[in-house]
Amino acid sequence: MKLIALLFGLATPWAADYATDPEMLERFGQPFEPFHIAGNVYYVGAHEVSSFLIDTGAGLIVIDGGFFETGPMIEANMKQLGFDVADIRILLNSHAHFDHAAGLAYLQERSGAEVIAMRGDARTLATGDGQFAEFPAVQVNRVIDDGATVSLGETTLTAIATPGHTPGCTTWTATITTEEGPRRAVFLCSLSALSVYNLIDDQDYPDIAADYRFTFAKLEDLEVDIFLAAHGSFFNLEEKAQRRREGAGEAVFIDPIGFANFVADSKARFEALLARQQAERRKNEPN
Repeated sequence: MKLIALLFGLATPWAADYATDPEMLERFGQPFEPFHIAGNVYYVGAHEVSSFLIDTGAGLIVIDGGFFETGPMIEANMKQLGFDVADIRILLNSHAHFDHAAGLAYLQERSGAEVIAMRGDARTLATGDGQFAEFPAVQVNRVIDDGATVSLGETTLTAIATPGHTPGCTTWTATITTEEGPRRAVFLCSLSALSVYNLIDDQDYPDIAADYRFTFAKLEDLEVDIFLAAHGSFFNLEEKAQRRREGAGEAVFIDPIGFANFVADSKARFEALLARQQAERRKNEPN
């Protein structure tokens, strides 16, 4: 762990205490060439764990910090695109799992940015006591609820509560000006119902199944133009980024059908897992 801290130049007191499992980092945290998505939105994350930068004209907003090791990568990606980490004014999070939140502390320390978080995940971010692994805590400056707005410069984002994957899972939306005119960009939180989740009687999250269904119902009615998400594979990042670099316009990311299909597929996987767990429960019940 100390070696990783040295390699990434992390001089913080907690730097030697956190490191991501090498296999996990290999699968999801490999470097990815940063690029301009559309309007004032840029991709600055890893190849699978997303991070987005929004240039508001009055400072920068960054959504998600990736793994612990991803923070310096995001800073380097920003620099490559001509941005300075010191200009980050607001840090947002899709959800408080270590692969999306662990890099926030590095970015907050480097920039002094305000962290704004949905109520259901705010405590986890403030303590670093994550569901699967601990991560460096951040100072949460503002706790929000469903429908809250975050404004800076020319940009206003709206927070949509999409709980299930975590209690505070947050989908962010904003209208951005693109080559195609004003378009609604959606930064989707994760919809994955992991096999380790107990959807029936989780004592720590008793409403998990109801929350997933609430989220799917809400997203089925959401108007979407530009589809972005917390994981690159959710919105076909690699293919779309390659087309963008080869000269395709910003419209390559306009994908309402892809969004609708992803929500439908995620809902089907959730319902299948719930049915399996319910069947297993019935099988184990005494006659």
